[in-house]
Amino acid sequence: MVIYDTSTALVIVDVQNDFADPSGSLAVKGGAEIVPLINAEIERARASGATIVYTQDWHPPSTPHFAKDGGVWPVHCVAETWGSELHPDLAVAAEAVFTRKGAGGEDGYSGFTMRHPSGEGEERSTGLEEVLRERGIERIVIVGLATDYCVKETSLDAVRLGYRAIVVSAAIRAVDLRPGDGDRSLAELQTAGVELE
Repeated sequence: MVIYDTSTALVIVDVQNDFADPSGSLAVKGGAEIVPLINAEIERARASGATIVYTQDWHPPSTPHFAKDGGVWPVHCVAETWGSELHPDLAVAAEAVFTRKGAGGEDGYSGFTMRHPSGEGEERSTGLEEVLRERGIERIVIVGLATDYCVKETSLDAVRLGYRAIVVSAAIRAVDLRPGDGDRSLAELQTAGVELE
């Protein structure tokens, strides 16, 4: 069990309808079942004065990220639609930080950085790092969707930026586009220095 304090941030990655709801356009198997586990983490984090962050994919209707525009993914999490909303059963802390990614058509796998879907061009900050530095955050606890994409990239960025990163493995689920992607991602995270709780 993670012990929270004021130098810790709980980052809830992309628990949005298109990922967490079975009828979402890019539904992750078991996505809805982790919501109560995440709510328990949120409650413990709030009680300890930890910073709580929610990340959201927030795409325009057309982006090279989507298959219809040359990318690999079905249309998902279009800004201001049902699919982009946080899952209705997810507890939302009033004092939370919200980070939206991909609004300019970028790939926004990490809560910290975005880049053009072609892989070309500079990485751009989402602004999350700056907020956490201002708050004196040293440790980041990560939960949410999906293990093999946004959870993985957020965790790797956290370590790269010098944070101690912990993934609560019971409170994540994988897309598994290729069978075993989730397990391979967890192994990659451990090799990079991410702790699995």
